[in-house]
Amino acid sequence: MNAIITASELASDLAGHRPPVLLDVRWQLGGEHGLPAYVAGHIPGAAFVDLDEELAGPPGAGGRHPLPEVEAFGAAMRRAGVRSDTPVVVYDGGQGWAAARAWWLLRWTGHQDVRVLDGGLAVWTGPVDSEVPAPGAGDFFPVPGSLPLLDADGAAGLARSGLLLDARAAERYRGDVEPIDRVGGHIPGAVSAPTSENVAPDGRLLPAAALADRFEALGAGKAAAVGVYCGSGVSGAHEVLALEVAGIPAALYAGSWSQWSADGSRPVATGPEPQ
Repeated sequence: MNAIITASELASDLAGHRPPVLLDVRWQLGGEHGLPAYVAGHIPGAAFVDLDEELAGPPGAGGRHPLPEVEAFGAAMRRAGVRSDTPVVVYDGGQGWAAARAWWLLRWTGHQDVRVLDGGLAVWTGPVDSEVPAPGAGDFFPVPGSLPLLDADGAAGLARSGLLLDARAAERYRGDVEPIDRVGGHIPGAVSAPTSENVAPDGRLLPAAALADRFEALGAGKAAAVGVYCGSGVSGAHEVLALEVAGIPAALYAGSWSQWSADGSRPVATGPEPQ
């Protein structure tokens, strides 16, 4: 099953006999909270999901956006109406990062039919409304393990034995700047692969063939295993989504650089090369 859905396909599915559950996950790093924008207008029937509160645990030793407790995540998804036997479509404002985080968590915890609206609300030409739907009656109980997950040691090992991609901006990878975390640079051996280069100017993912060519050029064709990290496990989920579209399975290091760099005992590489 394709991990993404177009706006026209979504409109058709919503009018069909088995409409998907819709999740609105508008969020922007350092930006305004997504709830007011959701209340002002969303795809009819969509439930709002708060990335910071429902798709992540409290910041701490696990990073800035550690994985949420499984029970709390399941309760949030049931409140939003997520059912095990019903398709789910997640969208955000258009960047794709937040929607991909929701997609990854649902897939990791066992939901079999989850897609991301490619291009997000920015490409949606159908109706929007401000009516907040009644609380959902979901029945989804998450069981982790359906997608591969890395911890810090696993990420370090994969950087040596396979291919570990760094989805952050290239200047953060090099260590030229670090606006958020304790120190700049990258995990030794990781390859720079900004997730921004996976999308077209309109915010949609590049075609599958173009993504496959890009990742093959970065070494995915030679590596037995592929992993991804970013700043805190959000944009990295978007790169895992792009790899999925390209037909390349990939693990996510959810703690990412925010966890790695907070541990002063972990090595840090700088410059444009993996080292």
